Amino acid sequence: MDKSSLVLYKNQIAVINEKEGEKYLIKFCTQPATASGKKAVYTEQKVREKDIIPFHQGPASLEAVLAYSDDSLPSKIQETYELLMSDEQTATQKISLEELSEYALGKFSAEESWAFYNAVCSSVYFVIQNEELKNGEIYFLPRTNEQIEEINKKNYEKEHEEEIKKEFIARLKSKKLKLPDDSRFMGEVEAFALCKTDKSKILSEAGFSQSIEKAHKLLIDTGIWDITKNPYPTRLGFSFDSAKEQLGPMPEEERIEIKGIAYAIDSEHSTDPDDAVAFDGEYLWVHIADPASAVLPDSKIDEVARGRGTTLYIPEGTSRMLCESCLEDYALGLKEISRALSFRIKLDSESQIEECQVMKTIIKVKRMTYVQAEEQKESPDLKPLFEIARKNKARREANGAVVIQMPEVDICVDKETKKVTIEPELRLESNDMIAELMILAGEGAAKFAFKNSIPFMYISQESPDFPSKIPEGWAGQFAMVKCMRKRSVGITPASHAALGLSFYSQVTSPLRRYGDLISHQQLRAFIDGRRLLNKDEMLERVAAGDAASLAARKVSRQSELHWKLVYLLQNPEKTYEAFCIDKRGNDALFLIPALDMQTTIKNCADLALNDKRILQMKNVDITVQSVDFVFVV
Repeated sequence: MDKSSLVLYKNQIAVINEKEGEKYLIKFCTQPATASGKKAVYTEQKVREKDIIPFHQGPASLEAVLAYSDDSLPSKIQETYELLMSDEQTATQKISLEELSEYALGKFSAEESWAFYNAVCSSVYFVIQNEELKNGEIYFLPRTNEQIEEINKKNYEKEHEEEIKKEFIARLKSKKLKLPDDSRFMGEVEAFALCKTDKSKILSEAGFSQSIEKAHKLLIDTGIWDITKNPYPTRLGFSFDSAKEQLGPMPEEERIEIKGIAYAIDSEHSTDPDDAVAFDGEYLWVHIADPASAVLPDSKIDEVARGRGTTLYIPEGTSRMLCESCLEDYALGLKEISRALSFRIKLDSESQIEECQVMKTIIKVKRMTYVQAEEQKESPDLKPLFEIARKNKARREANGAVVIQMPEVDICVDKETKKVTIEPELRLESNDMIAELMILAGEGAAKFAFKNSIPFMYISQESPDFPSKIPEGWAGQFAMVKCMRKRSVGITPASHAALGLSFYSQVTSPLRRYGDLISHQQLRAFIDGRRLLNKDEMLERVAAGDAASLAARKVSRQSELHWKLVYLLQNPEKTYEAFCIDKRGNDALFLIPALDMQTTIKNCADLALNDKRILQMKNVDITVQSVDFVFVV
């Protein structure tokens, strides 16, 4: 670059005054002249060659370059663009500033170069190539017709913003939007309906009330949302995605190898088996997944898990408390060898726990569905487990345990069609067997922690106050549900009357419940002789994890009801058996077992508890989660 040649310096034009060794002395304008008479201000500065981009070889006068203007440049640039686009080869090739000027002006003069450059940059027809610019070269690429149309559209919308907004508001009031164009305005309404903002200016301007339910309805009425849109996880701050923080492979540490096969028995849809059971003739073994081997208290993974509280299971998918990838290493039975935190329990003839030991183990696990376990419950390996479970259930019931069996359903949502299916949950003795053995593990862990003075998470529940006479059938089950007390979670042991136990904790799902995870952290710290979390630290974590878990359960309930209502809308002609389970004056509360749903119908003074009727859906308001049923005559 020679003296008096033009260069770009920080995207402004400059002229080289001198070359001084490895540096250039350049001159550029820091304050343009103004119409009020203020003169332009120029500055000289030494710069390195890598800080400037060659622009024109000159010679040039910076004052003349900056003063030059030509109103015909935009039209000449458009003509040049049309010429280049008429040839398939030049339509897709980058072109230098000098070549472009030769096409448009028949020359590339220093005086015109800066004005021409700015005109090209501000036109819609060419885009500067940033990668080449970084390498000290100025090239442009012709934009496609589609790109130009999009830019012109955005420019028009910017220029006519107020007018376009008024037209949109008018369409919104009549709920007749022009989609997809109007979708961009409705993003604010969506954010409000998802509780991401606390108000919506657009709703106000259109005359709608500031209600998330009204916003939800408006989004459905205008076609922005389909009825299948489930807003509840987002509204309560839950992600549809699993945790991202990686656990990595399970740490290498000393473990006891347990002989024989343990059985991980779960539903056929389960992808995260976290418990396995076995009986060796003397001890009941309950093996549990061991993520606490990698998740340390107050680590980033621990904090994220605490914030989630639990794995969120909703009909459209699973949002895991721990990362999806950890299942391969930490779930039981997905590999030939599994590593676990195991509870070795010795029982007396009445299924009372005589001894519980906790140890880090290596096990072999065979996965099995509930149906398969049911078919093999008389086999040598499984029969003892069923017998232990039966005895334990009898023991608990003798201690006042409450057994309530309300209907449960499985809700499935097709990811592509969003079609919903609802089926009664299959309940087998094998389900109850696993539930009983998990209860034994929770009881054993609680007793182990208490015996060894380990600050621990205990779960308790006060005795229900049942009426002297409980009806038969569904009405009786519902009457018992109404009398149940809320469970309590804390660090002080107390009886769990509903389970018929004097001690109880949950330790069998550390992959999906934060309370179980911190209990495992404490048990492992005790086994290893490391520092235990004290009572205050435990109480803080237990409270935070339980609060998040309760919020997750609320999301789960709302999501399940949402999809049940979608199912009703997708199947408006279906009818359902319903049973009267409670009377409230002249009104009757009905249970619909096939949907696991309750509904109130007025003016039913002549009905008795457990009377059966056939119901059909009449109205559904998915935005407020309400449904009306009527009798089918």
